[in-house]
Amino acid sequence: MSTVASSSSAPQANNGGIITQPPPPSTLRESRIATHSHIKGLGLADDGTAMDVSQGFIGQNLAREALGLHLSLLKLGKYSGRPLLLVGPPGTGKTALALALSQELGSKVPFCAMVGSEVYSGEVKKTEVLGSCFRRAIGLRIKETKEVYEGEVTELTPSEAENPLSGYGKTISHVIVGLKTVKGTKQLRLDPSVYEAIQKERVVVGDVIYIEANTGAVKRVGRSDTYASEYDLEAEEYVPLPKGDVHKRKELVQDVTLNDLDMANAKPQGGQDIMSVMGQLVKGGRTEVTDKLRKEINKVVDKYIEQGVAELVPGVLFIDEVHMLDMECFTYLNRALESPLSPYVVLASNRGICTIRGTDKDGQGIKSPHGIPIDLLDRCMIIKTNLYNKEEIFKILELRCKIENIQISSKALINLSEQGEKTSLRFVLQLLTPSNILNKIKNGDNNNNNIVNEEDILELNELFLDSKKSTELLKDLEDFDTKY
Repeated sequence: MSTVASSSSAPQANNGGIITQPPPPSTLRESRIATHSHIKGLGLADDGTAMDVSQGFIGQNLAREALGLHLSLLKLGKYSGRPLLLVGPPGTGKTALALALSQELGSKVPFCAMVGSEVYSGEVKKTEVLGSCFRRAIGLRIKETKEVYEGEVTELTPSEAENPLSGYGKTISHVIVGLKTVKGTKQLRLDPSVYEAIQKERVVVGDVIYIEANTGAVKRVGRSDTYASEYDLEAEEYVPLPKGDVHKRKELVQDVTLNDLDMANAKPQGGQDIMSVMGQLVKGGRTEVTDKLRKEINKVVDKYIEQGVAELVPGVLFIDEVHMLDMECFTYLNRALESPLSPYVVLASNRGICTIRGTDKDGQGIKSPHGIPIDLLDRCMIIKTNLYNKEEIFKILELRCKIENIQISSKALINLSEQGEKTSLRFVLQLLTPSNILNKIKNGDNNNNNIVNEEDILELNELFLDSKKSTELLKDLEDFDTKY
């Protein structure tokens, strides 16, 4: 049996010429321990109260409880277009709260984080940057019933033939693929283009895949769980052997964002296969998506939603340092929040009363709380975060040491906790890894007693300055210059 494919998971265009299946996202896994990699949720009990230590969250109980109530409203669909504003000093968990909110909503819900200063680019307009972030935070769940061949790959044999265009070398004439399910097995004779798609998905014998009968698009689902007992470093996920026949009709669900559709349709002139689309994306310079194109995409999306083919999934747009936006951006935000296609917007600021950017003329500008215009501030639900106390800092440091696999003495943790209360949580967190490296240098890597002690922390205090000590040092130098 022969099946023709243009490419693996190639973007598909409907009758109106709008691509509704953009290139799949990267499947590269992150192994780096990030700042908030320990945050798994808000850490709330069933009654909505915050637990002391839960899901990686410590402290900020009132803020977490308020965010939990807001989360309930979001799940009911009651708060679209009403932004949430997190205010508090630096290092009090505002970004962690936004990430916890996205974790609670689920992995399939889009989460887009940006900093206010990102809009100031020489290549793209400020409102365009905001617009793309808004659409990156709006998901679309497309459901389609397709005729597919699904099963575990038992055979993958390409057949070569002489190249008719040249006397040198050989070319793939067809590929034999064997698929197995619980009910039986089937051998397929497929087009060479499907073999290219199989290679791009890095399919090997033992993988569970499905091949679309109409397009030849190949999707690797995972590694068959029959290989779970073997040492298989490349396996991303073990999946059970598919049930039913190899040839079947199956409902496929694809999660994309509106920004994915924008970028897939922005410059499709070079072809609608995945390589052409990706080639357009990686070329130098950022391109703006026109309002006309977005309106056309919105029409197709609305049509799909009315037909029940697709479902809109509002995500979370987190704008940190929102006081860095200017009056033009705030005006755009007001208009975007009133749109029916609007994500859940979470803003964060560590400023008090300050001047709104873009209003300062001759040294005088409009002052407003958190640098946000009053009309936008009036829309927001405001949640305050507080500084962490010594006990909370101790628990946070203890948790981070477990995650980063750092052995540390209780005296060293107490010393760091006292420093964190006087300086900042961020400063003492930054000392954990250097203290571990310093201890290994002094005692050797192979020493089993590599436990960071109080002496290592005191030695680091001589090497690194916190912001308060640095400020005091500069003041002393300023007084010295004035005196002499």
